[in-house]
Amino acid sequence: MEDYNKIIESLGVRFIKANNIKILQPLTINNFYDVENTVLLLNKGEIKCGEEVKVKNKDVLFIPGGKLVSVTYGSGAAVTLSNDDFINNKEKYLQPYDATEAENDVGENYSYITFEAKVFDSVNFFASLDIPPFVMENSDEIASLVKNINYECSSDLPGKERIVKIQTERLVVELIRYILSHRLFVEQLATNSTYFKDPRLIDIFAYIKENLGGDLSNKILASVANVSEDYVGQYFKMLTGINPQDYIEYQRMEMAVNLLRTSKKSIREIGKEVGYKDTAYFCRRFKMMFGIPAGKMRRRESLMNV
Repeated sequence: MEDYNKIIESLGVRFIKANNIKILQPLTINNFYDVENTVLLLNKGEIKCGEEVKVKNKDVLFIPGGKLVSVTYGSGAAVTLSNDDFINNKEKYLQPYDATEAENDVGENYSYITFEAKVFDSVNFFASLDIPPFVMENSDEIASLVKNINYECSSDLPGKERIVKIQTERLVVELIRYILSHRLFVEQLATNSTYFKDPRLIDIFAYIKENLGGDLSNKILASVANVSEDYVGQYFKMLTGINPQDYIEYQRMEMAVNLLRTSKKSIREIGKEVGYKDTAYFCRRFKMMFGIPAGKMRRRESLMNV
């Protein structure tokens, strides 16, 4: 239990966005991907993640960040779209609705929260567990938090940003409590606790975060951890379950997404800032990871917030 408390205490939680969404037409996004974690409360209708994960009314779906998944919204015959096609046409299928509207009056609908949760402000916690999307049944506390956060976001009440921050942190704690109480992914959680047992690994995480635009070869990482270059890759993977260069690319792409969402820098500038001297190569890797070009990721954020 002490290790789990250390994990929770180490987490930096950041609210990203929230909304209530009505489903206008059933659709399947066959390669949904986001760097953030999504908690989705189904108010009415049907939602599936892949073929096996089915969400019932009033249950909650959790999709960890960094997972490429298929998501179906709505009951009946669904149109199948790529993530790219969905971004270009999403207003035909999903539409925000005002929190003052009665849920029963808007047809099939859901509420969602997206958030970031990082260990030592470096490691995407839920992505590092490498767990699949899963449904939380009868999770009244989590469902209530999703609704409350959405309510605060749509209000003009003083202090709403503070309330949203506090409730998002509570949401993450309740999510971890649910995982523990239902004995889900125990092995992954136990492995994750190794982050707290070797300061050399923490030094590597910190160095990567501070030098994403620079040289992050295994030779450099080996000098940071004071181990041999031949051993550093094996050492990193043994503790985290991923090789260091894959982890670095994920961190670079996560930073690129954040820059696309929050800055007006060119694609070339962003690629260079996150460590890619070759803009064409950066664009190829970005599309391979997210299923859409970098320019369309920026356009997605400029469209209505679904």
